[in-house]
Order: sequence, then structure tokens, then C-alpha cells
Amino acid sequence: MADPLSRRGFLSTTALAAGAVGAYGLTGCASESSGPQADSPGNAPKEVFTAPARKLGGSLSILMWSHFVPRHDKWFDRFAADWGKKVGVTVRVDHINTVDVPRRAASEIQAKQGHDVIQHIAPFSQYEPSVLDMTDLVQEATRRWGQQLELCRKSSYNPNTKRFYAYCPGWSPDPGDYRKSMWQKVGLPNGPSSWDELLRGASEIKRSTGVPCGIGLSPETDSNMAARALLWSFGASEQDQNERVVINSDAAVAAVEYMARLWKGAETSEVFSWVPASNNQALIAGKSSYIVNSISAWRTAMATNPKIGDDIFFTPALRGPKAALAAQHVIQQWIVPKHAKNADAAKEFLLHYTANFPAVTYNSELYDLPGWPSLVPQLSGWLDHDPYGAKPANKLSLLKTATSWSANIGYPGPSNPAIGEIFNTNVLPTMFGRAARGQTSPQQAVADAERQINAIFKNWRARGLVGG
Repeated sequence: MADPLSRRGFLSTTALAAGAVGAYGLTGCASESSGPQADSPGNAPKEVFTAPARKLGGSLSILMWSHFVPRHDKWFDRFAADWGKKVGVTVRVDHINTVDVPRRAASEIQAKQGHDVIQHIAPFSQYEPSVLDMTDLVQEATRRWGQQLELCRKSSYNPNTKRFYAYCPGWSPDPGDYRKSMWQKVGLPNGPSSWDELLRGASEIKRSTGVPCGIGLSPETDSNMAARALLWSFGASEQDQNERVVINSDAAVAAVEYMARLWKGAETSEVFSWVPASNNQALIAGKSSYIVNSISAWRTAMATNPKIGDDIFFTPALRGPKAALAAQHVIQQWIVPKHAKNADAAKEFLLHYTANFPAVTYNSELYDLPGWPSLVPQLSGWLDHDPYGAKPANKLSLLKTATSWSANIGYPGPSNPAIGEIFNTNVLPTMFGRAARGQTSPQQAVADAERQINAIFKNWRARGLVGG
């Protein structure tokens, strides 16, 4: 049978989508087939180069977030420029605050002009009608590096249209970050393992020390992640696996009731106005006993406040009445808008970036994990023996099981365009926040959210982009 992932088919699709004349090929050099070599912990991995079969040209503009681990952006900018010099493309990288990426992307897509590639760290499925199908790119990556993580696939693929609206080569887990010295004093030296233990322990810590817990209830990314973890753990969700709206349930009401108790007993009003950096800042400043976050807050503390950094430890997803699940903290969403002037170079660069995921992981200080796991064989060793001086050295070893307790936004269904809009409009943290403030009952907060979610799903179903 002919290979459906042939380079000719892949690149013809790319050229046509970009409005280009003709096609170019992808020919891997020797380093592509052998793959990146595993290095012992502490050694920076070697970068590999896969040359296109014909010379590229023009310019390539990339819009992406300012990474929470600054080392990453210094590496990435040099990496992208080096690739451009080798292939004859002038590369420009613009980093902006993560909260500004959705607004900037929306503005460029509406104007039909702007960057060739846009990266975000949360679902971008709502832009499916305005971006190129990345199926060819995903198939080529899978041909080279094997199976993609299901979490990454479900975060970038629409089963109704059979299109990859985004390319997802990496992700970051969302463990609990806790202050060990504080939790030892309430009899939980390993931190809370369940939402019940979080409520009991965090309330006791606040009563005895005045230090609150830091679960956000504001219209921002981290609050969105925490809201979903809590819902799933109680057995609730926005949609079922068939993309039918199921938010209005006893389990969802119970989760909202729980959050109201947690806020009253263990939090402060600051969480209603937080931005994505706020929980990080609170933990680093010694003003929070527990947050749900990636490892970036701890990495920052190691550099700026080592005493607190050494006292920060991690828990997997908290156990609820039905499950122990967390949302991914970051899900890489690389999109190529239909207005892109150099889509060919954009896709070539993304394959080159993916081939070098050992360097991505290393230079993000183990923040970014691979969507194609075979690419980073040294990851387990790094997590057991942190290259950047964790105390103890195996502090991050729990992340080796992160895929077993992490779920995509939209779980148990896909991250479809309706889910993307619900996330982007902060329906769920608003639901939890209104009930916690006492502005409405938990039952009414859930019913109001259901009306909003139903309207969003109805709109996207009418466009043929959502099932159910």
C-alpha cells in the first residue's frame, strides 16, 4: 500500500494551503533517522538538523508567549535564528505576555494579516475556521517519531471535521505545589492527597499562621485549569465523550459547594482578581501554602528565594469522590493562520523544533514535556536526578506518571471549538467564583453556566464543528 504520509503528499498539501506554486520536499539528514542521543542527567542534549530538499526563502514571523522559565526564550530565539540561517529564511520571534496572546491572535485573524505562526498555551480550537489544517504535519511527525500522546492529540484534533486545527508537540503537567514545612505541622508531610485533605489542612494552616491556600477563582488560565480538575475529581464535566453538554449535575453542584467551603475556610478575596502569575508570586513570597501549578513557580523560587524553593514539593492530582485528575497546565497550540505568507517555512520549522525536543525540555528546565515521548529518552533520568540542582535530586520524579493523572481540556471529550470558547470566556471559574462569593447558590451557578455552555455548543454545532 502506498505510504499516505509521503513527503510529496505532505508538501503538496502545504504548498496549496499556503497558496504557493509547486512543492518542495523534506529530506532528512542522517541525524533524523538516528534521532537525538540520550545524554546523562546534567548534560545539555545535542541539537539535530533536518534539511529541506530545496532551499526555502523569505521571512517567517512567530508570535508566542514569554515563557515562565526565562532560560527557554533565550535558547529558543537563538535556535530559531540558527535554523533560519541554515535554510535561507529570516526568522523573527515576538514574545508577549501569555494573557495577551489570545487578544493578539484574535486581532490578527480578524484583520487577516500578521504572524505566520502563533503559539498559545491553552485551547485555540475556536479558531479552527481561520487556520490551516495541520494533519499533514502531525502525520509526518508520527511517521518519524511514533505515537503522539493521546492528551496532545485530543487537544489539537477535531473528530467531527477530521482536522488538526493546531500542532501540539509538547505539554506541561499541573501538579500541586505545597510548602512542606507548613503541611508537616498539620500532619501531612507529603502534602494533601485528596481534596478533603486540602480543605482540612489548608484551613488549619490559615487559622494557625494566616497563610492562605492559593486556588484561583478569577477569569484566567490557572483558575480554568483548577476548576476542571475539581469538576473531574467530583465526577462532573462540561461535556461527555460524545460532546453532549452534561455540566448540570449533582456532581458539579457538589464541586461548587466544596469550592465555596475551601474559599471561606482557607483562602482570601485576592483569588478573585488573580492573573496567571499571581499564584506563582504568592507561593514564592511565602504567602500561599498550596497552589495548582506547573513547576515554574518552584524554578523561580530556586533562583530568587532558595529557602522557600527547597521547601516547595509536589503532589499528583488530588483525589475526589470519583477520580484523581488534573488538567494539563500548558498545552502547546501552534497554529498557522490562513493569512500566513510563509506556511511552508512555518511547517518546516515546527518539524525541526519537534525533532529537537530534548533541547526544548532541557532549556525549559523540564517544564515542557514531549508530545512524542520517543523523542526524549533521557527524560526519566532527568526527573530522577534534576540537572538544575533540586533538593532532593528526585523531587520531580512524580512527573514520570503525570500522563496517568492528566486530562485534556474538554475531557472526556475532545478540545473542540465549543470547549475552546468556554475556556476563553472563563465560564467555569466564573461559575465557581459567583457561588464562593455568595452571589448565587451553587445550584443556580451551575444552571447559569449550563445556559451559557448550551448556547456556545449550539452555535458551533450549527457550523458543523461540534458533535453530540
